[in-house]
Amino acid sequence: MPRILKYPDAICEALEQEMSRDPSVIVLGQGVDDPKAILGTTKGLVEKFGSERVSDTPLAEDGMTGVAIGAALAGLRPIHTHIRMDFVLLAMNQIINMAAKMHYMFGGAVYIPIVIRSIIGKSWGQGAQHSQSIYPMLMNIPGLKIVAPSTPYDVKGGLIQSLRDNNPVVFIEHRLLYYQKGHVPEESYTIPFGKARVLARGSHITLVGISHMAVECLRAQRYLKEVGIEAEVIDPVSLSPLDIDTILASTLKTKKIIVVDNSWITCGAGAEIIAQLTEKNHENKGIVFRRMGFAFVPCPTTPALENSFYPNAKTIASTAYEMIYGKKDSWTPDAELTIEEVEFKGPF
Repeated sequence: MPRILKYPDAICEALEQEMSRDPSVIVLGQGVDDPKAILGTTKGLVEKFGSERVSDTPLAEDGMTGVAIGAALAGLRPIHTHIRMDFVLLAMNQIINMAAKMHYMFGGAVYIPIVIRSIIGKSWGQGAQHSQSIYPMLMNIPGLKIVAPSTPYDVKGGLIQSLRDNNPVVFIEHRLLYYQKGHVPEESYTIPFGKARVLARGSHITLVGISHMAVECLRAQRYLKEVGIEAEVIDPVSLSPLDIDTILASTLKTKKIIVVDNSWITCGAGAEIIAQLTEKNHENKGIVFRRMGFAFVPCPTTPALENSFYPNAKTIASTAYEMIYGKKDSWTPDAELTIEEVEFKGPF
């Protein structure tokens, strides 16, 4: 029987195993030693490794990111947790001008092996300043690796890979993924950066979902199957480096692609994916592209407005149906799918 873990338990297991293996790994961030343990992701770490390696921090994102960078320069491997990605904005100078550039500016003499965990996504109507996903901004910065796994298997392997990498890694977790369960081996393992995951096979249309939108694309795939449309679903897993070749191979097969982002469409990850696809296949005129993401307004707080702000499985499925059959044939699925129906139960 496959061993099943929840997404946050997979994160916690990755941290515990790497801290046991490598004494240079330290954890810091707001609430990492709190009884709630960042939604369970740091549970038991302070009891096992002590407060010297698991440290709470003040509301000083810029300063504490500088502390983490200094610790990395001194030979440690810090993992710095931001409960909301919005407040990574307060540490942009440290991340962009310091962490991302030091290896280059010092001719390869220094490394900054820091992992910046940041949580994105809606929850209970957190509004304009607590629901943002700014990873498209960071994709513009050379020297940073950006990872956004959607499955418990990939979040454990991806986090261990990030902790062992000598470069700064921004590790993105969507809070709605914390409800996902799936196969996670007990032993330590890594997954490579720059390798996308094909979550479902199909021949009529390609759906690329970033982070939690991979789950919404899987739901959409189930809806589309009921009306005879076979959708291929791809999770990029890492955004920098990006596995454009896997996405291109699927797109050449289906001739239609929707990229569903967890951020605004303008200058987003979806825009970059489609631009790279176009450059790599500029002679093929038969491919139809579509981007989906946040409505171009600040995030609302009420559930009714949130439903219009965020893409979801039904709007993805409806858009795919329109791309295949034309605007004259509109369709929206009626059924509701539970989380359990689209969880990644089996081993990859």
